[in-house]
Amino acid sequence: MDIILSDKRNGTLIEPKSVHGILWLQTHFESDHWESISNGLVMIPTNDAKMLGSDAQNAGLNVNFINSLSQVDKI
Repeated sequence: MDIILSDKRNGTLIEPKSVHGILWLQTHFESDHWESISNGLVMIPTNDAKMLGSDAQNAGLNVNFINSLSQVDKI
């Protein structure tokens, strides 16, 4: 796995999981954000994350998009 995109309530968390994932993300974000991205601290809008994930897959990276999970209370 090179990049994991985790859907959250406020957007999608970007988590690079390989050197290839980090290097690829560096070509798509300004250097000011590289440290935060490499530490898994960056969230972007979900629609942007879907496009980013698609671009990464087209470039040959392994991307996993994890949809938001929530627990349903039983009555």
